[in-house]
Amino acid sequence: MKGRNLIWIARVVAIAALALMAGCDMVGVHHVTPKEYAAQRRSDVLSTRKLSDGTLQTLNVVALNRDDCAANFTRCTNTLLLSDGLDDERRLSALAELWLSNAIQRDSANNGPQVSDPALDAYLQSARYAYAYLFYTPRNPGERAFETRQSQVLDFYNYATQQAVGSFFKLLPELGTDWNSRAIAGWNLLKPSTDVYLGSGDYIPKELIPAEGLRFSGLRNVYRRDGFGSEFVAIGSPPPETDQPWREPNYVPLTAVLEFPGDTLSSVLSTHDVRLFAKNPYLDSSITLDNQIIPLAANFTAPYGVWLARSGFATQSIRSLFGRGGITKPEVLLMQPYDPNRLTVIMLHGLASSPEAWINVVNEVMGDEQLRRTYQVWEVYYPTNQPVAANRLEISKALEETIHHFDPTGHAVASRHIVLIGHSMGGVIARLLVSSSDDKLWSVVPQRKDLTPEEKQKVRQLLAPYLQFEPMPQVTRAVFLAAPHRGTPVAQWKLARWIGNLIRLPVTLLEQSKNLTDAMQGKTTSGDTPTRLPNSIDNLSNEDPFIKASSTLPISSNVPYHTIVGVYKLKGPLNDSDDGVVPYASAHLDGADSELAVPAWHNVQDTPQAIMELRRILRLHASTLHCLRSDGTHEIASSIAICPDSSTGQ
Repeated sequence: MKGRNLIWIARVVAIAALALMAGCDMVGVHHVTPKEYAAQRRSDVLSTRKLSDGTLQTLNVVALNRDDCAANFTRCTNTLLLSDGLDDERRLSALAELWLSNAIQRDSANNGPQVSDPALDAYLQSARYAYAYLFYTPRNPGERAFETRQSQVLDFYNYATQQAVGSFFKLLPELGTDWNSRAIAGWNLLKPSTDVYLGSGDYIPKELIPAEGLRFSGLRNVYRRDGFGSEFVAIGSPPPETDQPWREPNYVPLTAVLEFPGDTLSSVLSTHDVRLFAKNPYLDSSITLDNQIIPLAANFTAPYGVWLARSGFATQSIRSLFGRGGITKPEVLLMQPYDPNRLTVIMLHGLASSPEAWINVVNEVMGDEQLRRTYQVWEVYYPTNQPVAANRLEISKALEETIHHFDPTGHAVASRHIVLIGHSMGGVIARLLVSSSDDKLWSVVPQRKDLTPEEKQKVRQLLAPYLQFEPMPQVTRAVFLAAPHRGTPVAQWKLARWIGNLIRLPVTLLEQSKNLTDAMQGKTTSGDTPTRLPNSIDNLSNEDPFIKASSTLPISSNVPYHTIVGVYKLKGPLNDSDDGVVPYASAHLDGADSELAVPAWHNVQDTPQAIMELRRILRLHASTLHCLRSDGTHEIASSIAICPDSSTGQ
């Protein structure tokens, strides 16, 4: 019995040995975690500096591995290029990643500020193979829309393009302007095509920053559009010192695309020509390549964030308040290159503030794709130490001059149906910009009874620009946020009075005050102090004569208006509440189309609730104008939203 068992065991061992010799493999199976599954699918040379699973599998098909490619890169890529065992998609996607890996390694080994020619060549090779995969294989990009591999290849292209364009940009100074093509790193760079405008007639950036690696504190969200191309912040020269009130943007988004000319796959793979397209994503949502309309990538937040980070507004606004530097007259800052076919939103900040007050407002509003297609934003930056009447006058002049400069005929969409948005003191000024004064403000002027008719006329001529005005005809909707239309008791607090006493008014305003004193009181002797002009803090007091009189002025019947108020620690009726600075009774306006009370401190404009309300109001404004266009009354941009259904009452 024992002998039989031994014979049986020997036979089993022999059969197993024969099976192994025949190459009969055993297949095992095991489960991976979701994290491991995601890592396997998404890991590539950009995310982990290791080749993706798709490229490693492609190498296995042609009997290669990672070590073979590291040892002899030329042999590896030639084998992939010439092998009959691969379809074009697998071949080209693997080559795009291998060349990108090679470029990154060469770039890392180079300590110089400029990308070396071998590294630049490798980046362009990677971009070309990715470009060929996307547009010159049997399936078009839309047929692979849900495939992870296409997303990876698109990332390879965009990153390689980013690195190559950065290198090209550094060479621009030595290339000059009189050229059509130049040899660079073994490639023939064709003259770039661009529609990116940086203001002041400038189309060539002075600085180019990749947007991909930028992160911002103070901004809640980064708004971008996925698509083809590499995202940059293009920075132009600082605006020249001029008397003109407008400032065109010199921080703008740029999307770069590299095209490799050719009609067939073989011609694309053999070309060493490359053309750069620099596109303005506000104007261009797509680009046509190989007779296909391809959506363009874009980063709309990055230019705004870099501009704010470099602006120095925080320091300037305080210096300006105390009259010790900063700006001395209003400036109209365009947030995007002027577009005659987009509606205009104008924003006015408050006391001791600056365009930084609108950090998240502008970013969130322009992050909304529908609003971005419909609107452009202008921000008014003004010295907040001056009296409200003086700022109203100067801001009105600056806006009129800016509008006339960009649209001399006044027929552009951008010049009509403007939305005016003001916060705090900016809301008070915004209200005056859409109000009629008639003769209601003359009561604030002390009049001596013994003035002659000629002297009275002189006083009236001097004060008329400040006290007599009509609504801006271009504005047809307004929003007031935490605006002290009837003043605030806070302006009378001891601290506020102390700060107010530190404020210096501009010399020109003091000279005008001196002229007014002379007219009202007779010529003063040398060394006499002119009658003290109220400053901005004086004007914000609920006891100030000007603020009392101006609060009664009628708003234009052509301007629907909305209020957004802050309510800080509400404990009783809304009428008795405030935002910590402005009482509800001062911010409230009868006749408003809507009013929203937000549980917030005075900086209510920065809250998500207020921003959502502003978005709603802007959509309503655009929708209303589109309704008007249907009867031929107005010609408004085609991008404006469809009318609400009137049958619903919305």
